[in-house]
Amino acid sequence: MIKKQYFSALRASCIVTLTILFIGCDNDNETPPKDEGDGNPISKVFPSTDPNNSGNWVLNNAMSDEFEGNQLDENKWHIQGKNGMYVSNFVGRSPSQFSTDNVRVENGMLKLETRWEPDYNFNPKFDKNGDPYENITTAAVISKSEFVYGYLEVKTKAADAEVTSSFWATGNNTELDFFEMFGDHKQPQKIDKERELWWSIHDWTPEGQGRTTYTEHHDLGFKVVDEFHVYGYEWNENGIKVYVDGQLLTEASKETINAYDDITNNNGGNGSKDNYVTTLPIRIWFDQETFPWHGVPNSKEEVGGDGSIDFEIEYIRVWQKQ
Repeated sequence: MIKKQYFSALRASCIVTLTILFIGCDNDNETPPKDEGDGNPISKVFPSTDPNNSGNWVLNNAMSDEFEGNQLDENKWHIQGKNGMYVSNFVGRSPSQFSTDNVRVENGMLKLETRWEPDYNFNPKFDKNGDPYENITTAAVISKSEFVYGYLEVKTKAADAEVTSSFWATGNNTELDFFEMFGDHKQPQKIDKERELWWSIHDWTPEGQGRTTYTEHHDLGFKVVDEFHVYGYEWNENGIKVYVDGQLLTEASKETINAYDDITNNNGGNGSKDNYVTTLPIRIWFDQETFPWHGVPNSKEEVGGDGSIDFEIEYIRVWQKQ
């Protein structure tokens, strides 16, 4: 099945150019995009920010996924914890722990589930600080391929609970957090948390030790759990641009990032080193975690009402320049 957003739709009152999202057309007669010989209609879809492809973008099939079928393509993705393998030895942030049972593909979407699951066999029982893993299971998947520079686009809806719905990347001792969204939280002073897009860069070299070398917080003007939105990131050697539903939200040049120095934010900045450390290949993560400083679910009712809530990803598409 090819999803609705791939189709060109024609109506007497409007002619709609094929984009990631269709706007202004309600015709139910759907025609797949023309297969121009490569056997992959989606390869003819371009970024929502550049539907006419003036930038000569080419889809990176190894990094892109439409999440069709009834199971995750494990040629592309590692399910964190599968066969006992944990990338970076990361089993989840206590009190939550990743469970391979919480990953599924359904209705053309990747769904990562958080469960209230006190009887789960948490292993290990405690993290390195002695804090217990208990009550809450979450999920994570990591791309098996890596890439450097391009335009990334995801269509997602966050989970309505005190857990992150996150899209981020790691590689070569760096971390690029595209977003870490919260559908709910327990910090009354953070009134915009459920509407926030927060992105950041981290240096995980022995010198950097995970230091935040750049970060931005933005109020999106809508709750991230209410409906699906398209989040796009143009990442290149000159900096990063962030788009929401095809519109530019913010941008930071390499020079702006390298000038960042915020002593109030985890000693932000990288001293004499460049802050713009994300210049080498990275792997994509989608995951859910608990961040205790924002509050965590304390009951079944706080996890979707019945003990289960999903972070839903309709697609990830990655384009690179020819």
